[in-house]
Amino acid sequence: MDSLTHIALGACMGEAFAGKTLGKKAMIWGALAQSIPDIDFLAGFWMDTPGSLLAHRGFTHSFLFCLLITPLFALIAERWHRPHDISIGKWMLFFGAVIFIHIFIDAFNNYGVGWFEPFSHNRISFNAIYVADPFFSLWPGIALIALLILKKRVPKRKYWWRMGLVLPAFYLVYCGANKMKMDSDVKEILQKQHIAYTRYFSTPAPLQNWLWYVVAGNDSGYQVGFRSVFDHKKEISFQYFPRNDSLLNPVRDHEDLQRLIRFSKQFYTAEKWGDTLVFNDLRFGQIIGWYDPRERFVFHYYIQHPHDNQLVVQRGRFAKWDWKVVKALVDRIKGN
Repeated sequence: MDSLTHIALGACMGEAFAGKTLGKKAMIWGALAQSIPDIDFLAGFWMDTPGSLLAHRGFTHSFLFCLLITPLFALIAERWHRPHDISIGKWMLFFGAVIFIHIFIDAFNNYGVGWFEPFSHNRISFNAIYVADPFFSLWPGIALIALLILKKRVPKRKYWWRMGLVLPAFYLVYCGANKMKMDSDVKEILQKQHIAYTRYFSTPAPLQNWLWYVVAGNDSGYQVGFRSVFDHKKEISFQYFPRNDSLLNPVRDHEDLQRLIRFSKQFYTAEKWGDTLVFNDLRFGQIIGWYDPRERFVFHYYIQHPHDNQLVVQRGRFAKWDWKVVKALVDRIKGN
């Protein structure tokens, strides 16, 4: 999830753990612990693009990192707040839970997390919730504001931290249910439309959980489409994108390209935009694909050959958005 959501969730957890004892300092500890796995953003300052893509949500989102950093937080907090009646075991349980919740929630996005780093590079991704979903983030955000305003001993503080934790949990379960229903429907549709595939995934379109982006295909290419949970017809209007592997042959042995392929989990295509060779990672969708089915993909990379280590990532997640595009998104969610 986005950083602000992690901060708000951590603050609510801190309030639940020790708000009565430590006051708003407990919220600070919760926010810090919930944010610490994202320290991997620092890698972007000295690593190239493909390397930083793999480093993000890698080791710092692993179970091993959680086990290593939890005692450090616990020891610092226990000493910082002496004298107090919170045992080191309770501190450990609190920080372990907060950090684990971070790496657990991030696994529901399509970026994937390296739970088992450094022993396995396999990324865990449930593809069940968009990375920035206001229907998930709104509740802890409101709770955080309320907790910052209310004084320490006000009884209503319990109501707000509970809302900030319980409602997102219910929404996450709802997203998981949508995911299972969507996958069941889409696989039935793929069979009905006689579309053969060896790789498949579905993930929510931006900012909500009702319209889903669907990709199915193989080494030759991929069928790309959208389906809403409110669609009545068991069919999807797919667009086919050839993989064009042959375009990558001149740079096939480049380590940068190999890392991009690994990051994409094989869901990629290659294109030529004029004289420029472009690598598309299909997992993050099209810029406004529900409005223009032939739109470019959000994550695309300019491969500047023959110059090594000059791969430049272009992120157009919200490029070309206007009110007409937003209206089209809402209409498509409704099943129109």
